[in-house]
Amino acid sequence: MQKQRSVAFHTLGCKLNFSETSTLSRLLEKEGFEKRDFEDAADIYVINTCSVTDNADKECRHLVRRIQRKSPESLVVITGCYAQLKPEEIASIPGVDLVLGAAEKFNIVQHIAELSKGDSAKICSCEIEDVTGFNASYSANDRTRTFLKVQDGCDYTCSFCTIPKARGKSRSDSIENVVNNVTELARTTVKEIVLTGVNLGDFGKGPDGNKKNSEDFLTLLKELDDVEGIERYRISSIEPNLLTNEIIEFVANSKKIMPHFHIPLQSGSNTILGMMRRRYKRELYAERVALIKKFMPHCSIGVDVIVGFPGETDELFKETFDFLHSLDISYLHVFTYSERPGTDALNLKPIVPVHTRNERNKTLRNLSFMKLQYFTQQHSGNERKVLFEIFNKDGMMEGYTDNYIRIATPYRKEWANEIVDWVV
Repeated sequence: MQKQRSVAFHTLGCKLNFSETSTLSRLLEKEGFEKRDFEDAADIYVINTCSVTDNADKECRHLVRRIQRKSPESLVVITGCYAQLKPEEIASIPGVDLVLGAAEKFNIVQHIAELSKGDSAKICSCEIEDVTGFNASYSANDRTRTFLKVQDGCDYTCSFCTIPKARGKSRSDSIENVVNNVTELARTTVKEIVLTGVNLGDFGKGPDGNKKNSEDFLTLLKELDDVEGIERYRISSIEPNLLTNEIIEFVANSKKIMPHFHIPLQSGSNTILGMMRRRYKRELYAERVALIKKFMPHCSIGVDVIVGFPGETDELFKETFDFLHSLDISYLHVFTYSERPGTDALNLKPIVPVHTRNERNKTLRNLSFMKLQYFTQQHSGNERKVLFEIFNKDGMMEGYTDNYIRIATPYRKEWANEIVDWVV
């Protein structure tokens, strides 16, 4: 009898990557593979990579070295954004056996069946312009919340970003297929679905990148709101120029879509926004925040921001700080700018010293801490609905309110994966 082969996964990067890793895992488990923890011995290790920051590239190399030390005979497969952008670079890492680009990651079963430990890594990739089609994916059994991918790729040309070169042009699932996936998830124990994509607000373009008639993100939300069996949805992230008044009003009146928006800003300076080639100015961003708070004063608003972008002087950084300070937002995700090969931002000057970038990161993280404290205190004494995670962490359990306030309390088994009324 043939020995059952084992596989372990590690995911770097965004929620979209987590949904895809989970789908890759299910594909292999259906073929008889035993899924193991990444820290355990396995016949095959799959690393799903990111390319947004330099750290993700370095972490990939570090993970491969760890595998080589503990399990040198195991096969190592690298996929994800870094694999699409730099396949030859990854193939040159000692210990890597297979590199799967964007068009081949979901053919992992076939590629692994043909793979053996050899002297050089096999590269299965193509030009990103040739990547078409949409592969639906969702996470399952990993967390209480499920990440459901409904859109992929991006047609924007932000000067700092490699994602369009790693994932291709914007394309989406059909509303019918999304509803079918949600209906399938509703038969499980899933209580909350997080809608994910590279550019969610651009939903509606088919697998070939062309716009479908009448299918857009608002229509998708309306359809999902009527699906029985799912109690909560979250929108993972949406560009401010695609967050329409109609979407905001619909969320405000929905019983299932949580009062929580994550809206990338990247800079509070119109000068820097122009250099980044973002498709809005800060005035539009402020209007979106104000409208959300008008309809949903309790709504949580998260913000992505990049510090240390080329040309960001002390004065322009102060514009960002002052703008963020003035906004009624809840928390920040702060990214330190890192040079990415192939991006137009490499040609911009002057370059901000790394130590200055790090100082600015710390300044905004401190601001984020204060914003989150203030937002949480605003709701102190209010009753909100909390969905608790299933995990027991040293006798504690965690969950999030509908408006994304993190709650920690002593573990109670009967609350795991349940929505509980909670006084903040």
